Order: sequence, then C-alpha cells, then structure tokens
Amino acid sequence: MTSSLDFLKALRGTLSEERLELGVPLAPLTTFRIGGPADLLYRARTPSELAEAVLAAKAAGVPYFLLGRGANILFGDKGFRGLVIRSEVGGIEFLDDVTVKAGAGVETFPDLIDATVARNLGGLHHFVGIPSTVGGALWQNLHFLSPAPKRERTLFIEEVLESAEVLTEEGERKTVSVDYFEFGYDESILQTKSDIVLSATFRLEVTPLDDLRRVMRENLEWRDTSHPDLWLYPCVGSIFRKIDGIGAGRLIDECGLKGQTHGAAGIFHKHANIIVNLGGATANEVCYLINLARDTVARETGHELIQEITFVGDF
Repeated sequence: MTSSLDFLKALRGTLSEERLELGVPLAPLTTFRIGGPADLLYRARTPSELAEAVLAAKAAGVPYFLLGRGANILFGDKGFRGLVIRSEVGGIEFLDDVTVKAGAGVETFPDLIDATVARNLGGLHHFVGIPSTVGGALWQNLHFLSPAPKRERTLFIEEVLESAEVLTEEGERKTVSVDYFEFGYDESILQTKSDIVLSATFRLEVTPLDDLRRVMRENLEWRDTSHPDLWLYPCVGSIFRKIDGIGAGRLIDECGLKGQTHGAAGIFHKHANIIVNLGGATANEVCYLINLARDTVARETGHELIQEITFVGDF
C-alpha cells in the first residue's frame, strides 16, 4: 500500500518539501467540518504555484484533489490518499471601471463581493452569504434563487463572467471565454475535464450603493430563514439538486424526515435538503441520512433525488 512518504518521495525535487504538510486533517478545511487526513497538503498561493503543483502530481503519478473553500464536498472519514492542493491564490485587481480580475483562491464572499460593492459594482452581490472561492464558483456555476419580488429567478455566476485563465488537462495555460465552460445548472466543463481555474475576470455594472445594499440585505434575510449559521451548524448547503416545481427539500419534509438525526448528523429542522454537523459528525453518518432521504422519497413519492454534493476520498 502506497504511504504518504512514498508520495512525498515521488514529488521530491518538484515541490518544496518545506511546503508539503503530512497527515493534515481535512475537516477544518471544509464547511462541513468533516473528513479524515490527507497524506499530503500543499498550499498554492500564486497561479504559477497552483499550476506547478497540479503538473507535478500528474508527472509523478500521485493522486491529487484541488481544494478551495471546502464547500459542496464531503471528505471520507479515512481521508484522502495522495496530495490535496489547497488553492489560496489571492489577488483582486480592477482592470477598468467595471471589470475585476481575481485569483482562483479568492473568497467570493466576503472578499470579492465586498471589494466590488465598495466600488458601486453590481453582479456578484447576489451571491452574498454563499461560501465559495472564485475557482469553486466556476466549477459549480455558483447560483442563487433570488427571493425578492420581481427578481424571482435563479442567478448564475456565468452571467457576469467574462474570461478566465485556466491550466488545461494537457498542461497548457491559456485564457478562455465564458462559453468554454459549457455551464449548466450546477455544472461546468470543469467537472468532466481536469482543467484548473487559475484566475477569473468578471464584467459588472455600476449600480447605486443603496440598491446593492438592499438586495444583499434581502438575500441575507431570506437565507437566514432557512439556511443554518455555519458556525453553529456546519454544512454544505443543499444535498440534492433542485426539482423544478416541487423542490427536493419539500419532498423530504413531506416524508417526515425533517429533524431526523443519525449520530451527530441531522437533517436541518428549517430546511430538509440540508444536512448539518451537530458536533463531531462523521462522513458515514451523513451518508446514512443521504441514503435514507433518497430511498424514502423514491419509495413514497416516486421521485428520484439526485445528489448535488461531491464525495471525495476514502469512506
């Protein structure tokens, strides 16, 4: 069985051993606060470091996983065998009055949203309160169903994306347009190809500050009615994809599962499509509730719940 020292030896001479951390618990690096250790962890702080880490892992034959904010994923209790590359690529640069470029590791909220709103720029402000990095936002086509009157539609990050610098799976660094990503609901080409986002450029609109603050306040107030405070209830948001006209959470609720617990994991009492960590939950406990919801809804309603989050590592 390949050990962390074997992976370390394989990467020797390509990545600085001083920057490679061994046996790092992954739970603190995720919004779920769940997950065993990674054999190796490397924190990439520049686009070049991120690209070099990915290329080094590929060349050495070391399994790798690119980690951003740690939202929308569940690491297994046994951790990850190989190299976890944490994207901490920062930098926010305003290219002109309405265009901003941000590193893949920049947190969309609060960092990028705060910076753009401070310049009276709207577009990203709709995603206030949603934990994500820029790279992660493009990976899943970050979206939000706006609740306010006359704005009741799903807003997607693709609507304000102009271009991005990526490292292709062939090892080429290039700038691509929004069309390159083949965005869909919770989908992008990044989920089927091994391309890595290094930075992204967004084109926004000059908007009165009062309007920006009003929309952000309304969106945050709506989220507070149904979404848990991550400090009190660590989670990854919606577990299953939206079912148009019905709602996955509504189906789970109608089956009487809201508030159901297993170990230290629970189906959130305010939103049945969210599973929360009540304190020390394991990945297997979460999986039990996911399977319970999926099987119960299928049996009692005939609807199929499709998983939205990504499982990573060994369970």
